[in-house]
Amino acid sequence: MVALDPIVPVIAIFTLVVLVLGVILRYLGQPYVIAYIVAGLLLGANGLGLSNDFILSQLGTVGIILLLFFIGMEVSLPRLVSNWRVAIVGTTLQIILSVILIVILGTLLSWPLERSILFGFVISLSSTAVVLKILEDRNELNTKVGQNMLGVLLVQDLAVIPMLIILSMFGGKSLSGGELALPLIGTILIIGTVSWIVKRGGISLPFGEAIRQDHETQVFVALVIAFGFALVTALFGLSSAFGAFVAGILVAATRETHWIHMNLNPFRIVFVALFFVYIGMLISIDFLLENLLMIGVLTVAVFVVNTVANAVIFRFLGDGWKESFYSGALLSQIGEFSFVLVSVGLHQGLVAEFGYNITISIIALTLLLSPFWIYFMKRVTQADFKKYTIPVITLPDFPGRGKSKYSYKPKK
Repeated sequence: MVALDPIVPVIAIFTLVVLVLGVILRYLGQPYVIAYIVAGLLLGANGLGLSNDFILSQLGTVGIILLLFFIGMEVSLPRLVSNWRVAIVGTTLQIILSVILIVILGTLLSWPLERSILFGFVISLSSTAVVLKILEDRNELNTKVGQNMLGVLLVQDLAVIPMLIILSMFGGKSLSGGELALPLIGTILIIGTVSWIVKRGGISLPFGEAIRQDHETQVFVALVIAFGFALVTALFGLSSAFGAFVAGILVAATRETHWIHMNLNPFRIVFVALFFVYIGMLISIDFLLENLLMIGVLTVAVFVVNTVANAVIFRFLGDGWKESFYSGALLSQIGEFSFVLVSVGLHQGLVAEFGYNITISIIALTLLLSPFWIYFMKRVTQADFKKYTIPVITLPDFPGRGKSKYSYKPKK
């Protein structure tokens, strides 16, 4: 009798669970993100115990890199550059307001100032993966709201670096000049590269004609571009996902997006799914049931406070109240980078084990429930965002690029 490889039933059960949940939720008009997280909950240590969460977390990182790479290929670079005010000012105000609110709460609860700042940082970050996946599924990435979200999320990813530096200082760790200088140098280089592309009007991919005629080479060239830039930004102390996004922008400038989409899209779907499965595995059912009231109240509070605070900021920046509340709902969940921040806080002694587990549970639940909250808020505001759509057209600076699959043509 032939021995059964233990990985075979894991893959079979995993794909079956995701397929069944995906079909059910799609029928109910909900995104696949929820199916992936619930699958992680069912397959992890709290359920069937079939998966290794460490391996999934590493594979999930691949998914985030590919997701940001694809989003970069669909971005209107001139529009992104011109939208700097909302991205930078909006994100800065959001972080400051989040910290102030938590410091006030921490004062009432007699928390140390360092702990309050940590939790302020944690709730100020939204999930790039969740928000962009929802916008992508709903063809809203190139709406006015979608472009605002893209800019804010990218600045949030960059803001993680100074947040980590501040938290390390709270823990008494002294940082060398090189550790402080590397992220700054990397940011300057990226901004310079993007500015050069905008000014030049596009670039050419070496050996482009030969690559277009070789299917197998195309796959590996696309992977080298995406993960090569992810590696470079990681070496500079920046987010690897941010590097993949820049790589997508460069690919769009070379007008080679068609064959890269065709070859890498199946990889992206699988690895993004694995990332959200990992998020689902972080939810401990036993701990959740033991502290259900506290976690439930705090999760609702996160949704409400983040939605209202972000809505006020977007209204201040010139959006209407309907668009502002929808934007606030999109940013209402706590992002994946917050897992990193709270882990650093635990290591530095800024938060105890119980507080760490409470925070992890809340982050995972906001990621799971945010599609429902976003859908609810959109129905409440009754906003029609199609009239704010930014068509993606063939720009003079990027000849031959063609229309994006996310562009929207109004009905006559």
